[in-house]
Amino acid sequence: MLTYRASGVDIDEGNRAVNLIKDKIKGTYDKNVIGDLGNFSGLYSLKDFINMDEPVLLSSTDGVGTKLKLAQMMDIHNTVGIDLVAMCVNDLICQGAKPLFFLDYIATGKLIPEKIDDIVSGIVEGCKKAECALIGGETAEMPGMYSEDDYDLAGFSVGIADKSKIISGQDVNSGDTLIGISSSGIHSNGYSFIRKIFLEEYKYELTDYIEELEMTLGEALLIPTKIYVKLVMDLIKKYELKAIAHITGGGVIENIPRVIPNGLGIDIEKNSWEKPAIFKMIEKFNAIDEVELHKSFNMGIGLAIVVDSDKAEEIVSYLNESEKQAYIIGKVVDTHEGVKLC
Repeated sequence: MLTYRASGVDIDEGNRAVNLIKDKIKGTYDKNVIGDLGNFSGLYSLKDFINMDEPVLLSSTDGVGTKLKLAQMMDIHNTVGIDLVAMCVNDLICQGAKPLFFLDYIATGKLIPEKIDDIVSGIVEGCKKAECALIGGETAEMPGMYSEDDYDLAGFSVGIADKSKIISGQDVNSGDTLIGISSSGIHSNGYSFIRKIFLEEYKYELTDYIEELEMTLGEALLIPTKIYVKLVMDLIKKYELKAIAHITGGGVIENIPRVIPNGLGIDIEKNSWEKPAIFKMIEKFNAIDEVELHKSFNMGIGLAIVVDSDKAEEIVSYLNESEKQAYIIGKVVDTHEGVKLC
């Protein structure tokens, strides 16, 4: 007799994967989550937000990109879930939204419950860092679409903000100051270029220990994307933030102009912040133009915030009370549009 399992899809293994992850997922629930794991949709109550004048839901979706290729090459799967959450919730907070809940989609050639457990463990950790609930997801076993060791991830997040408090960038003016918040490393964009540089051009192995990195190359490349939710939620309670940009694909060159009005530009002092060691290593190759570097990678700045110039030093000092993570990196100008590296 023909069976589904014989075609490459094992429903029993899928059920075993669910049993491995269900308690971890419930660990992200807050009091607003309704129902239980296994419903056909996730339910989330908005009763705690009825005091808003005009509550607005904001949404974002993203993946992890070809960083997954490195995770698969190294057989390390418990960090890319953090990246998945970060890439979504860091977009939400750019408009001042508080992340509420998250959903994931995992597609793989062969479902191995322990691997799914590792992936979801990272997603759970990311949700806890972002203080949002993981209320739904889907795992699809797709033989013929993916090889047995391959998988891809997609994430979906929803947040909420009072319409009058949404950060739009419309009040940004010439003379305002740009604050940069440090990244943890490469984050989750530019990895096709990263593989080209390190593995193809310079023939490194992921297992190579690099003195200046104080770890193997593979470990450095898999450092998870920093999640900025708590930092931004705290800041907007204390200060007026005029614009926020999540520095992803396109770097500071392309992401910052997205959040400032037409007719304005940004002058960035490119040596005003401390770069992670991995970027210093790339710069030492002296093989990539500086504009290309700042378009391809975050170069050590994961989030950029525009504030009034008279508040900039105070905000930076506040952010650096516990650790050095914020820098004044530039200013808004009306002499040109786009970003100029100085």
